[in-house]
Formats: sequence, structure tokens, C-alpha cells
Amino acid sequence: MASAAVAVLSENPETLFLDASELLLRYADNILRNPNEDKYKSIKIGNQTFSNRLMPVKGAVECLFEMGFQEEETHLVFPKNGSVQRLKRIRDLIAAERNRRTAANKSIPVSLPLSASAHVQPSQPETSFRAQPFFNETSTQLPAQTIRPATDNSASSLLATLKTHFQQVLMYEDMRLQQKALACIPVEELKKIANEKLLCATKLDPGSTINLEDFLLLELLRWFKEDFFQWIDSVLCSTCGQVTESSGSLPPSSEDQRWGAERVENHLCRKCHTSNRFPRYNHAEKLLETRRGRCGEWANCFTLCCRAMGFEARFVWCTTDHVWTEVYSTSQKRWLHCDPCENVCDKPLLYEIGWGKKLSYIFAFSKDEVVDVSWRYSCKHTELLTRRTQLGEGLLRQTINKLNSERKHFLPQERKQELLERYIVELVEFISPKTPNPGELGGRISGSVLWKVTRGETGGHAQNHGFSFLATEKEKTAKLFHLKYSAAENKYIRVSNDNDIIHNWEKGVWKMNSVFRKVEQDWKMVYIARTEGAASARVSWKFECGSVGLKIVNVSIRSTSQTFQSGNIQWHLHSNLTNVDLSGDQNIHSFANFNGSTELMLEAEMSGGDGDVAWQHTQLFRQSLDDHEYPMEIIITLKDIKIKDEYQ
Repeated sequence: MASAAVAVLSENPETLFLDASELLLRYADNILRNPNEDKYKSIKIGNQTFSNRLMPVKGAVECLFEMGFQEEETHLVFPKNGSVQRLKRIRDLIAAERNRRTAANKSIPVSLPLSASAHVQPSQPETSFRAQPFFNETSTQLPAQTIRPATDNSASSLLATLKTHFQQVLMYEDMRLQQKALACIPVEELKKIANEKLLCATKLDPGSTINLEDFLLLELLRWFKEDFFQWIDSVLCSTCGQVTESSGSLPPSSEDQRWGAERVENHLCRKCHTSNRFPRYNHAEKLLETRRGRCGEWANCFTLCCRAMGFEARFVWCTTDHVWTEVYSTSQKRWLHCDPCENVCDKPLLYEIGWGKKLSYIFAFSKDEVVDVSWRYSCKHTELLTRRTQLGEGLLRQTINKLNSERKHFLPQERKQELLERYIVELVEFISPKTPNPGELGGRISGSVLWKVTRGETGGHAQNHGFSFLATEKEKTAKLFHLKYSAAENKYIRVSNDNDIIHNWEKGVWKMNSVFRKVEQDWKMVYIARTEGAASARVSWKFECGSVGLKIVNVSIRSTSQTFQSGNIQWHLHSNLTNVDLSGDQNIHSFANFNGSTELMLEAEMSGGDGDVAWQHTQLFRQSLDDHEYPMEIIITLKDIKIKDEYQ
């Protein structure tokens, strides 16, 4: 029996095939020789060997899937109930093709089949061609021999997926479904916060065209990430509440299939041995109820929420196994990349530069059209083009044009013209060079200062001038400033000003770069961390009293932080006269050497950590979601500035 994945793998140049096949055979043989050893049944996707030797090779990862491996977020796992016979069959097909190629080269070891029936037909002679993008690119930049013809199976699969997604997005136009989504969204609260941020931020850039809708989108992203949807790695046991382990799959029920769940994960509890079902629902209405999942569920439900809020939104599918949303900004007249899983907006190079993904095809689907947006998400167009081998560019364009022609047939002429004008703007964006700044996660270089500052992507070359605490009349009278912050409740309490509450940690920040509030729903923990992939980050808070005729007498600070592995956090306390370093423990420390200062700044710098989750190895204000303590506290005693002080 032939294998589509092995056929695709066989189309690679000989050096690539031999290297990838050696690794695939090693993975398979380790399982066959050690069937009871779980360590051989799990492959970390971020592993350098896997990323460098298999991910870029077409058909290699597909071979693992045909063997029976399943994706479990950060790993590929061969399930406990996986078919060993199926694994052996694919393994022997790879070995047979490898032996056919190495028969004339005695220096390359022959792979012995583990199945007597293993056989694969010799691949057809390879003919080179150069796939053309829709824009001109110098042909000398792209060696023709690096691209191989697509197989009929891979082309058919891609085209079928395009048609499926293009049909599914019509679900978001269901008015009943939009009303159900609106009932879940705190619309007025989000609008209030967005308006406050707009009024504050426009002081930085009075001439900006950014409007309330842009800020409302950012608030919707934040709410969806922090308050509404939950990321699931392993489900909690329905019987005892313990964390479970993935253990293969279960057949979907008719109710599962009604909501688009063709795959049901089985999560086994090692404590009470309960089998817990996790259906991977693919219908946004059901996701409004479950409010949990992985990137597929997140993007599906978030796109519906965007449409319910009146945004023009597109569901974006990337063939490297990720999905997200795009939202059209009427003020900026362009499509904005929005990833609800990361609470990230307008950072299209995040995946290629920040995550190191080897991109090939990325498509955006709306009620009106499907667009190949691959070029927006890459600054390495030549490399990307070498990986677009599933079908010819001409056939792809022809298919997209046909789908769009059918969908737009009944649209008013004004709408057709509007879409055409937008697409022309997109084409210009696609071919414009993109060079991410050092240390950025693919944040945009274009855009106003206001837009960059709002998203905290100004880097080290610009400053985010934000909120400064200024002594109020009540604090002037009491000669005291007292502030507390709870990460669990995400609010500041200004004790010295009638316990005034400031919701949302960002609203009290002076400057920040690559920082966000991380909520771990599985572990019920919360903390301030640097954004995923950021090598370093910083955040600061500022208090000022000189302009209201006061100066500092004494400062007491509680600054709580935790580090893991090689993570490093440095706390600094600055004033216009002196500065000290803090330990970041849970205790309050008092300092008299700030006497006479008229302003104070508390700053945290985060860096270091190990591996793919290095960003999680530096955490500020970590606490349980049920905790009522305040891991940050600032107490400042004050006194009046006397006239003679100003002349000393």
C-alpha cells in the first residue's frame, strides 16, 4: 500500500531526503525496539534537530502523522493506543526508498525493513520549475533546482481546505449568533476603557488619525485573552480535579459532530484513572459556551466576537499549523494582524522572526473574499517562495479568482470597488520591504508613534510616556502617598486618596516595553511577564510631587518577583537625587536617602531564562488568582518645599 506522505518526502533532493529519512527511521525504530518506553514516543516540536532537519523538508512531518503521531501543542506524541503495524508500514516504505537511492553508494548504511511487505514504487524523474509570485522578483535570487513539482494529493488537499474555510466563515454573519456573542462581551465597559486610553494617548500625537475603533479592538483582544477564553493543554479531571495526561483519541459522538468536532482527545487521570473527553469543537456558537481550547478554537471564537462588535474581520489560516484573525482599521485603511492567543495586534512578523516559523502559505477568509496574505507575514519572500511547492502559483491564483468571482457575483458595484481598492493597497504593502527592529517580535515599523506606544512596541529607541502619579490635594494635606497593586484583581488601590481604584495594570504604568499580564487558567496563577520570545523587557512606575510644592521624606517599597532557571530580574528605585537597587522579595524596605527628592521611579528589568519558555522564567507579582494580597506596595511620606529650600 502506497503512502502519500512518503511520496512527497521522496520528491526532495537526495541530500535532504537521506538526512530526513535517517531521522524518521530513528524515531520509528526507537519505538519499535522499546515499545514500553514513553520517552521514545514524544518529539518536542521546538527541538533544534526536529526544527532544522524535519520541519523544512516537505513530507517529513506528514510521514510522522501517517505513522500515527498526534500533535499535542508543544510535542508530537505517538499515542498509547497507536497502531504499531501502521508505524512499521510507513517506516518500511521510507527504508525501501532510502535503500533504492543508496544502492549505488556503499558508504551509506542500508536500512533493513521491519516488514516483509514493505515496498514503494520508484519516484518519477524530477523536473525543476520556478513558481512565480503575483509580483515580480529577480529570478537570479532563487535557484530553480530548490523547488520541486507538487503532487496531486498535496495540491488537492490545499485547494479543498481553501474551499472549506471560505464556506465556514459565513457562520460569522449569522445575526442570531452575533447577538449571542454580544451578550458575552462587556461592550460598554470596553468602550469606556478604550475612550479613556484614546483621550490619554492622543496627547502624545494630536495629529494622529487613530480612532476609538482601534482602541476598542485592543481592549477586545485584552478582554478575550485575560477574562474570557481559556487555553487548554491538559484538561482537569472531571472526577478528582487533578491535571490529566493526553492518551490518544476517542470516537466523536453525534453531538460532538453536530458542533464540528471530528476529533476527540482522551485525557487520562493517573490518580483516579478516569478518562476525560476533550472534543475539539469547530463551531463558534459552541465555543461561546465552552470558552476554551487551543489556537483553532481561539481564532474561531474571536473572529465571531469581532464581527459581533461590527469590525470587518477575516479568519487567517497558515499551513504551518496556526490560525488567527485580521481586522480592518477604517482609520488606518489597512488590515491589522490580531492574534487572540498572544493578545498581539499588528505584529505580522511575529511568527517568522519571533517564533522562527518556516512560512509558506497563509490565507485570509472573509464573507466577501479569500486573499493570499503570505507576503504580509514574511520579510524573507525569496525563502518563503521556495517552500510554496504544494501546487503551482498559476493554479492557486486561478482557484482564488474563481472562488472570489462566485462570492462577489451578487455584491453591489460600490462594494466590489471598495474591495478592489483595498486589495491594491494590500499589494503595495506585500511588496514593500520589511525589516524588524532588533529585539522586536516583528512589530510594525510603519504606523504613527501613538499606535506603537499604545501596543508597547516602541523598543529601546522610543519612550512610552504614560501615567505619572501626582500628589492630590488629599495627599498634600496628609503628606502621604500610599499605593498598592494586585495582579490577581488587576487593580491599583490608591489608599491615600480615599482608596481610589484604578483598574488594569497598564493604566498605572509610566513606561513599558515587551510586557504583558499573564493568566495561567490551568494553574490558577497570574503575573506580569515579558512577551513571548522577547529577550528582555522593562516596566516602570512614576510618582511626582515637586510641581505641587512637596518633596519626599521617606520611601517604603514592596516589590515582589520570582525567577526560574537562568531568569534575571533587576529592580531599581530612582529619584532626581539618588538611586538604589532592590531585592524583589516580599518584604517592605524603607529608604531615608531619598529625602529631598521631588520625583520617584520604580523600575523592573527582566532578561534571561532557558529554552522556548525563557519569557516565563521572569515573573513580577506572581500570585494565585484567589489571592487577596498586594505584591506591590509604595508608601511615601512627604513634606512641603519651603521657599528657602529652592535657593539652597
